Amino acid sequence: MNKTRLEAFSDGVLAIIITIMVLELKTPESNDWESVKYIFPVLGSYALSFVFIGIYWGNHHHLLHTVKKVNSRIIWSNLNLLFWLSLIPFATRWIGENNFDKISVAVYASLLAVSGLAYYILQQSIVAHHHFTEKMKEAMEKQRLKGIISMFAYLTSIATAFVYPVISEVIFVGVAIMWLVPDKNIERAMEE
Repeated sequence: MNKTRLEAFSDGVLAIIITIMVLELKTPESNDWESVKYIFPVLGSYALSFVFIGIYWGNHHHLLHTVKKVNSRIIWSNLNLLFWLSLIPFATRWIGENNFDKISVAVYASLLAVSGLAYYILQQSIVAHHHFTEKMKEAMEKQRLKGIISMFAYLTSIATAFVYPVISEVIFVGVAIMWLVPDKNIERAMEE
């Protein structure tokens, strides 16, 4: 099976996820600064989630460039990833409306961890289905290691959310910075 439909479907789902998140944003009740300050947590959670969805989109795009053909395992692994990412708007609204409280931050961290695991499963499904050059295997291994570091960070952020939610938020930003630029190793390996 050709990968074009998988890419188009994934892009569409990710676009809808971002659209749902932005539609959840509400305008302040009045024009005074007192009303505006109440929307900052919601805007912060939206910005954080927008960055995460953007990171997944960029890295997913690069990962799918390595695919020649898709099989059922890749399709279902991709759907698994999209399912967990589709829950991001729910968690985004929850942490924003509850001012990043302990429980909502722990749930958000758990969702990021499960999404990271789903991305890892998709990557491993692709690796198992393709014969890659040594350069591409190295690039995939580097991305796998980044995924393991991210998973450790997310698991740590779940635990710290119950003690100091701010530390979890710092961890979220740290992981986002680590993934912000899609891995150029895959691009270089594809060129060779």
